[in-house]
Amino acid sequence: MIVIDLEMSGMDILKCGIWQIGAIDTDNPENTFCEEARVEDEYEFILGETNTRKLFGKTEEELRAKNKQSEKQLLEHFFKWAEKSKSKNIVGHCVQYDFAFLQQKAFKYNLKFPFSHRIFDTHAIASVKYLDLNGRLLMKKDRLGFISDMGLKNVLKFVGMKDERIVHDALGDSKLTAEAFSRLVYGKNLLKEYSSFKIPEYLIK
Repeated sequence: MIVIDLEMSGMDILKCGIWQIGAIDTDNPENTFCEEARVEDEYEFILGETNTRKLFGKTEEELRAKNKQSEKQLLEHFFKWAEKSKSKNIVGHCVQYDFAFLQQKAFKYNLKFPFSHRIFDTHAIASVKYLDLNGRLLMKKDRLGFISDMGLKNVLKFVGMKDERIVHDALGDSKLTAEAFSRLVYGKNLLKEYSSFKIPEYLIK
């Protein structure tokens, strides 16, 4: 499996661009990918300066720096890396957004898309596991009504982990997601750096 995380300038697939891709091959966890590109001038920056500084420790000016590679080059490098992986299935958290961005940008630049259309979402997997154990879904109430509360933070809590980083990055998110996926599906630790986090008994096969 290839576990991915993308950082974008916003969630609008047409108006926003990809500026960072992180990935890890679960069949060979030492095989990782992490590169950045500039946010192209044609794209809107919907995240906002405050959110960007808080989440990534970067400014919009830094993300738009002209000395960085283009979005097309970033995708070319990532697709070339992914082609060497045995599995062509993507894993991610709420991964439909990442998958849609990759597909749309591949079409935009006329690049061969190297992945299967079947994807594995840790949000869905964790939600079903939680339902099996507790007889209910993990939900919360917000302005839209009741929605799922199985964000990455709660997925990690469910599998006995926590995110100790101050700022986020795509590779770090990919590693956390890969470890969560391994614990949810196989009941096993994947990455040595997370071995100090004990796997809950209810996940051990």
